[in-house]
Amino acid sequence: MTDPPVQQEVLIITGMSGAGRSTVGNALEDLGWYVVDNLPPQMLRPLVELVERAGSNLPKIAAVVDVRGGALFRDLDEIIRSLRNGTQLRVLFLEATDAALVRRFEQVRRPHPLQEDGTILDGITAEREKMLDLREASDLIIDTSDLNIHQLSTTIVEAFTGVDTPGLQVTLLSFGFKYGLPTDADLVADMRFLPNPFWIPELRSFTGLDRQVSDYVLAQEGAGQFVTDYAAAITPVLAGYQRENKRHATIAIGCTGGKHRSVAVAEEFATRLRGLPGVAVSVKHRDLGRE
Repeated sequence: MTDPPVQQEVLIITGMSGAGRSTVGNALEDLGWYVVDNLPPQMLRPLVELVERAGSNLPKIAAVVDVRGGALFRDLDEIIRSLRNGTQLRVLFLEATDAALVRRFEQVRRPHPLQEDGTILDGITAEREKMLDLREASDLIIDTSDLNIHQLSTTIVEAFTGVDTPGLQVTLLSFGFKYGLPTDADLVADMRFLPNPFWIPELRSFTGLDRQVSDYVLAQEGAGQFVTDYAAAITPVLAGYQRENKRHATIAIGCTGGKHRSVAVAEEFATRLRGLPGVAVSVKHRDLGRE
């Protein structure tokens, strides 16, 4: 009997300098990917051809492409668009806040590749401008601002283990607005229209994972209707993501501190989405325990 054809994958790793591309490459190598670092964009087509000829010898290959390619980087957007036709190609974009990137460059005592005679921040600003269109076209965006190398590696393992499973991987991410919006969120919902359990002494020390807090939050006027209506509104969006071959989506649900309302609603919302065909749901609580 002839073995079924191998489903080959090509992943482009790009994003901001200092955001963790090397760490991601190492994590993917540990998962069995063949990783090529600092590849000129013009070499992507020959790389894809190589993958096709190699068959089962190179089922998964990742290429790190970034502004170190200089003038060659300008062609990347067009090359990606052309390669998406007929190729299982995805783009992973890594980013971080200006403060996080400046701190990392200062720690390693290296200049930003685009700073020239200016400051590190000047280089970061120039790079963000160059990256705008590419970020918009990316399939998966990961904000590494608050991740160390071990946490980032774990995030990559979670994102790419079992990636062959068809469908959409949806992450419901609770967060606190006072700690900032998640920059990698595809959609954001605000739970601050609900009463805050923080102001109820007997509930303050608990979280949205505790039954007494969850019951209180979901019993408030408008809470149940929001979860029902938002799940109904998001269903065609997730179906559209699947039609467009988007493999990962992050739905962020926020409240003031990311401890009570957003946690309870994210958990409840997850139960509504888990029944959707082709959708795998996970829940993360970004700021739980941060206060």
